[in-house]
Amino acid sequence: MDKNTHYYSKTQENVKSNPNIYTFNFMNHTFHFHTDSGVFSKEYIDYGTFAMLKAFQPNEIEGNILDMGAGYGPIGIVLSTLYKKHAIMCEINERAYNLNLLNIKENNADAEVFHSDLYEKVQGMSFASIITNPPIRAGKQTVFAIYDGAFHHLLPNGELWVVIQKKQGAPSSKEHLEELFGNCEIITRDKGYYILKSIKHEQK
Repeated sequence: MDKNTHYYSKTQENVKSNPNIYTFNFMNHTFHFHTDSGVFSKEYIDYGTFAMLKAFQPNEIEGNILDMGAGYGPIGIVLSTLYKKHAIMCEINERAYNLNLLNIKENNADAEVFHSDLYEKVQGMSFASIITNPPIRAGKQTVFAIYDGAFHHLLPNGELWVVIQKKQGAPSSKEHLEELFGNCEIITRDKGYYILKSIKHEQK
């Protein structure tokens, strides 16, 4: 991969295509995911995503799920299938976006995806839950922009769920979320990954 290109880059035109497909069995469902070079976790679902899928619980408010930085779609597609929720996904990487379109059809998911730089294409929308496995290589500024945008795009009592490794900034993420939301709970620790949850409480 070109040293100036990584999976958060908008285009992957300098990365030679090498398509792959894998099967993921989870909670009595079978999923098939098309992947390719130049996207995050090409060979198989990454452990952080797996930890999030195990830990996530939908809240009781009516509303859609948003998967921010969705890659080729495993979080949004799996959660929409398991919990019968409509999932909206945002992804900046054009190749991952196109794979996501393919994977929605492949898995007959109640989901849609936008080729979007952060919240660019979902302005005016609010969500019951926002889930992110943030793109650490894009830098702390981008990761914190995901958190800040989530606060503005959550419904009252909506929840932000984050998976992040301790060594990649979980403590500083927790601190930022506590300041932003007034709360941040460590739902679980799983092989070095933290699952964090913050709730956007209604203003009194």
